[in-house]
Amino acid sequence: MKNRILEALEAFRNGYNCAQSVVSVYAQELGIQKNEALKLANPFGAGISYEQETCGAVTGALIVIGLKYGKGENGTDDDKKKTYEISRYLMNEFRGKNKSIRCRDLLDGLNMSTEEGMTEIRKQDMFHIRCSAYIRDVIEIMEKIFADPQYNIHE
Repeated sequence: MKNRILEALEAFRNGYNCAQSVVSVYAQELGIQKNEALKLANPFGAGISYEQETCGAVTGALIVIGLKYGKGENGTDDDKKKTYEISRYLMNEFRGKNKSIRCRDLLDGLNMSTEEGMTEIRKQDMFHIRCSAYIRDVIEIMEKIFADPQYNIHE
């Protein structure tokens, strides 16, 4: 787990958004190229394209859950049901730790789409301090999910 956290934080420091940073560390395990994972997750950063809705780290994790457990062409309704169950678990765990899964709430209501909001976010170093912690939290929850035998339905 520690290597995934460090790898994701390194990606984040290198200019990838929170969603990209999470998805990219699971790409190989999920059978996709890292470059594809980065592209797939790109719109989900900053609470989905600067809308500051669902946290990008959370949406990145949801992409990973979908790729690992989701109902595909030969899937079943049970796959879909289990994927929703795992997704809700992840969101509830994250919310329990951080009080919200909404990007704007996690950044004290500051609007990153405005110059004033972005200035304050940078002044408080929120991307480094908070968003890095949210990435770490998500990966810790993901590793807990992946280690749980009840969720190894496609192994």
